[in-house]
Amino acid sequence: MKFTRIRPFNTKDTYPEQNLSNDLCQAVVANNIVFLRGQIGQDLDTRESVGIGDVEAQAEKAMANIDMLMKEAGGSLENIVKVTVYLTDIRYREAVYNVMGRWLKGVYPVSTGLVVDALARPEWLVEIDATAVLDNN
Repeated sequence: MKFTRIRPFNTKDTYPEQNLSNDLCQAVVANNIVFLRGQIGQDLDTRESVGIGDVEAQAEKAMANIDMLMKEAGGSLENIVKVTVYLTDIRYREAVYNVMGRWLKGVYPVSTGLVVDALARPEWLVEIDATAVLDNN
């Protein structure tokens, strides 16, 4: 089985303030399945956090990242079959799900939502990951 790894990186570059060194990537395509890394309010090119203090802006950036990664994987948002949403506060649910709902209108993925104590950086309020199935071509 061949894997396509999209946007590989090492965590020592992404999290210089933490003592980490893990080789990861933003997405893996295997047998027409796309596994996306959880996306947050971060620019994938500059690694800068966006929307600090604004969960809606962070959700928008996370969904824009998912859209971009799906295109890089050879698909689109319509290929998404599952999303998992991590919130640091239950009060963010309505804002985040409204943003996600606009991006995934008519897609109908299954969804799991969790409230967690924290994400990898304290300024991140929401993380969204997705799994997709590409069309057989």
